[in-house]
Amino acid sequence: MNFSSSNPLDLILNGLFRPYSQRVPDVKKITMGIKELGLIDRQEDIINDHIAFRTLGVPNLGIASFEHIFLHHGYTKKDHYFFPQKKIDAYWYKPPSENYPRVFISELRVESLSEQSQKIIHSYSDNVLCDPVNEIDLDSAEDVVSFLHRPLWSVPTLEDYKKVLLESEYGAWVLYNRYYLNHYTISVHELPNPYNKLESFNKFVKSLGIKLNDSGGEIKVSRDRLLRQSSTVAQTLEGKFAHENTHEIAGSYVEFAERLVLPEFSDLPVEKLSNSHRRDGFEVNNADKIFESTFNEQLGKNESN
Repeated sequence: MNFSSSNPLDLILNGLFRPYSQRVPDVKKITMGIKELGLIDRQEDIINDHIAFRTLGVPNLGIASFEHIFLHHGYTKKDHYFFPQKKIDAYWYKPPSENYPRVFISELRVESLSEQSQKIIHSYSDNVLCDPVNEIDLDSAEDVVSFLHRPLWSVPTLEDYKKVLLESEYGAWVLYNRYYLNHYTISVHELPNPYNKLESFNKFVKSLGIKLNDSGGEIKVSRDRLLRQSSTVAQTLEGKFAHENTHEIAGSYVEFAERLVLPEFSDLPVEKLSNSHRRDGFEVNNADKIFESTFNEQLGKNESN
């Protein structure tokens, strides 16, 4: 993912991707592997299906605040999704044109957690006294990128992190990582045959020594069979907590999406296909399992390497 224009949205997306790709070594490993296969000439040739962010449903934060960044730059709010077991709400946002990725923003229902977890989360988030997005110049890419990478609250203690982790691994991830880019997504169907199918692409990814999230199977398939998704297991990082404590935590990961052609456009020649001819949006059951790319059960697979 790389945009050459100097308009603010291009600069924001580039500003998100650069530190994310440095933080997630699998990005470079996969990109170099694709280049060695002769499928692309440079990283910019990879089509990014969507990017995703995680938030907390607390005053002044969450989706209601965060979404304004992308709405301001021409995105359109689309479908709502609810994940009851994980206590998560989410929306996806359609880009202003096809050359930009979709955006997926999720939010933890903090009020649905135990009293202990609520108190811990609020002990940090309550220090945010007003909507921080209102304080930045949304037309300034520099301001937006800086905001998305700066602390919104103090670094949690390891004790607090572990307590929240026991109830909500998603909540613990946000408590430490805040608004950091959770993942970007390679549009597998845009790659040359045979790597435009997840079966072949996943086999290639695993040949690089990268572990895949197998919660619900390596390939998560929508009910209509038209959206197929896979993801790597998140990279682990040394988290630096308050009082100079350190602990291995989940970072970010890479997702892969294959959007099949809608039945009514099945007779169109490949060269005439565009995003409008393919399955759009997301699927609760798929996303529910993709969330688990940062969960301890999946992280253990990388540790067994």
